[in-house]
Amino acid sequence: MISDQELNILLEDIYRHYGYDFIGYSKASLIRRVKRICNMDKFGNLTELRHRLFEDDSYVKRFIEELTVNVTEMFRDPSFYRALRQEVIPALATKPFIRIWHAGCSTGEEIFSMAILLEEANILDKALIYGTDLNATVLENVKRGMVPLDQMKKYSENYIASGGQQDFSSYYTAHYGQAKLLSRLTDKVIISTHNLVSDSSFNEFDLIICRNVLIYFNKDLQERVLQLFESSISTLGFLALGSKETIRFSAIDGNFRKLNQEKIWRKTK
Repeated sequence: MISDQELNILLEDIYRHYGYDFIGYSKASLIRRVKRICNMDKFGNLTELRHRLFEDDSYVKRFIEELTVNVTEMFRDPSFYRALRQEVIPALATKPFIRIWHAGCSTGEEIFSMAILLEEANILDKALIYGTDLNATVLENVKRGMVPLDQMKKYSENYIASGGQQDFSSYYTAHYGQAKLLSRLTDKVIISTHNLVSDSSFNEFDLIICRNVLIYFNKDLQERVLQLFESSISTLGFLALGSKETIRFSAIDGNFRKLNQEKIWRKTK
C-alpha cells in the first residue's frame, strides 16, 4: 500500500530534483501507476523506488514515461471525429490560416487523424498542427510518423465509422512492422515538449484538442489548464476534450457554447 503522504513526499522530491511537477495530478491515478512501476521493476517498497530515482539519473526517463503513458488510437471515438468533420472543419476552412494544438498528444495517433481530416477537406496546406506532450520519448514517434501496422485494421474501421470514404491504406506505407504515414501528412506537424502544469501559452489557436488528460488532474489543476486553453483560443475557436471531461462549473464556462453531444465547445467571448 502507498499512502497519500508517501506519495506526496515522492512527488515533492521529483519536483525538487528534476523539475517534473505531478503534485496536482489525481492521487488515485498516480498511486495506481506508481504501484504498477514498482511491480514491473521489482521494487519491494517505495523507499527502494525513491533510492533508484535519486541515485540513477537514467532511470528517471523510464519512470516519467511509465507515469505519463496514455492510451490512444487513430480516430478514437469515431462519433467525435464525425462531429469534427461536420461542425468544426467547415468553420476552420473559412480561415486564411489554421493553427491546431493537440495538448498531451502522446504517440501522435490523434494528430495523424487530424491531418487526414484536413487533407480530405483540402485545407491541410494552410494548416499547422502543434503536438505537445510532457513525455519527450513518445514525441520521437510522432516525428517519425509511425504507428504499429497490426493496429491499422482497427484504425481503418474507426476511420470509416467517423465518416471517412477514402481508401485508408492510401495514407500510409508498410515499413518493417510499422505503418509510416505519408510525408504530406506529417510535414504539417510541429512537435515540442510542453508541461500543462507549469508552461504558459505559446500561440493563438483555432482549435485545441486535449482528450483524456484532464481526468488525471485534480480540480485546481484542471481549472488552471482550462484557463490556459481559454487564453490560447481565438474568438470563435474551438476546444475539444475527452468523453469524461467538461468545462461545466469552471471559470471559463460562460465564454463557450457547447456544440453537440460530443465534448466540443466554441469560444463566444
